[in-house]
Formats: sequence, C-alpha cells, structure tokens
Amino acid sequence: MAVITISAEALAGRSSEETRQWCAQLEAGDILYFPQTPVQIPQDDITFLLGQQQTDSSLHKNIAYKPNLDKLSGVDTKTANAQAVARLQTIMRQYSRTVTEFLTEFLAPYKANWQLDYASFRPQEEEGRDLPLRRRNDLLHTDAFPTRPTHGARILRFFNNIHPSRTRDWVVSDPFAKVVKQFAPQQIAPRVDGAFVRAAKAVGRGIGLGAAIPSIKRSPYDDFMMRFHNFLKENPGFQAECPKYNFNFPPGSSWMAYTDTVPHAVLAGQYALEQTFLVRPQALVAPASSPLKVLEEIAGAPLVGRPGTFFSA
Repeated sequence: MAVITISAEALAGRSSEETRQWCAQLEAGDILYFPQTPVQIPQDDITFLLGQQQTDSSLHKNIAYKPNLDKLSGVDTKTANAQAVARLQTIMRQYSRTVTEFLTEFLAPYKANWQLDYASFRPQEEEGRDLPLRRRNDLLHTDAFPTRPTHGARILRFFNNIHPSRTRDWVVSDPFAKVVKQFAPQQIAPRVDGAFVRAAKAVGRGIGLGAAIPSIKRSPYDDFMMRFHNFLKENPGFQAECPKYNFNFPPGSSWMAYTDTVPHAVLAGQYALEQTFLVRPQALVAPASSPLKVLEEIAGAPLVGRPGTFFSA
C-alpha cells in the first residue's frame, strides 16, 4: 500500500484520467493524502470544536452526525448546553455538505453513486484510551458496522485533522485482499446463508426485528466483515507480526481511504472530523479488488442478494 500525495496544484490541474487512476488506487488499498485540505472549514467553527471535550471517554468514541436525519448522537449532555449542541449540529451539517460537494466533483467516476453515511467529530485523545477490546481504535482492523450493513458497498472515509499543532498518527497494514487470505478459509470462513436462514431473516426484517437483532439485517458478506473486524482485533499474533506502515497526518491536512480494505489503527491524536460514504459496487473503477469480490472468490458463491442495497440505521 502507499500514500498518494495530492497537492493543491495537482488537484487544480487534474485530468479525468488522473482522477480515475486515483479512484483505482483508493480501491486497491492506497490512501489519498491532501497536505492542504481541499475542504474549507471556517476558523470560528474550528475554534468552537477545539473547545469541546467529552468528560467520559468510555461513553462514546465520537460524536456522530446523521445527515439524512439531521441529527446528532453521542453528545455528552453533562457538559453541553442546548445552545452548544445546536451550534455543533450546525457545524457538522455544514461540514458534511462541504465534503460531499468536494467529493462529488473530485470522485467524478463514481458520479455520486453512493449513500451518504454518518459524519463524526472525534474530540478525544486517542493515545491511552480505555475502551473494550472490540471498540479500541489503536488495534489494526478493517471497518464494518454492527447495525448498518452495506451489502457489498464499500466504506469510503474522508478525514480532517483540525488540531492546531499535533499530528494524527496512523499505522496501517497490507490491504484486505492480501491479509484475508492468510486466515480465510482456514481460520475464519465466509458463511453462505441457506434457504431457511434467508427466509428467517426476511421474516425478521418484515416484522421489524432488525433494530433489536442487528444480525438479521446482515448479508453473509456483512456477517464475515463484522467477524473479521473482531478477529483482527482479537488476534495478538496479527497485531504483533503483520507488516506496519506509520503515517503522521499534520494539522490542516486531509486524507481518505476505503477503510474496509485498509487495516488501520489510530495511535495518537485529538480533534478530527470525518465523513463516511457507502459506495455501490456498480460505481467502482476496479471492482475485482473489493472485499466483496475477494470473499466471493474464496467462498465460491454469491455473498449478497442485491449488491449495493442498504438498510437504514
């Protein structure tokens, strides 16, 4: 894997061929890095965000903004008054819109063929966080959502380091296609739903059990990705022995990655913003490198019913 640096000059002078190549590199497991963020965030908004701090780091990893509902979650009500919450919601709404506008133009080959997912504000210091093992950010993992299955869509994330002086320190490993073949199917295998299981899940969704039993919403693909997320975090041999590449993203920079493909961990840093998109399989420039295609090759069978079909949160 590699970090592909895109300067402001390269961004302004890009060709359609370069943009398509950047998409292919993203999909294969590279990180696109912008030393100078292409997303403008007003300084007043940054100053406000730098003044926010969750008092209980075990309560929530971050504050989430749900664009489709225009709703915040994860706010520490012990320290935030109604006026501050309203200001935070306004900032997150604008951040989400600004990132979406930039990526709609920048990732032109996708033609916005995605679903807008959550944005997040991450005010906690990452180094030394006391969290349960499966929620730890400092352990290498690929992303999967317990309650929001993607059904084969890719998890694309755009990050901003808004800390005034500190880097945000990542460590990453080899892309999914290489890592998963070390363990699947010998230690962790894709499971294909039989007719009875598919029918039972359909009934469960039909009577509204998805919120109470998240696994009902998952395709075999989502089931594997969730188990693989946990498998990597719980595997001390992988954490100790896998190839590691360290990157320190400076203040004022942005970067983006398919985090279902790039095993990643955050070792240190505070105050970051992030916007997530779920990119449909039919939009991909290099679909053969997607986790879905890699896993279906291992399983020898389809792992989603209707690729790119999303369930609401």
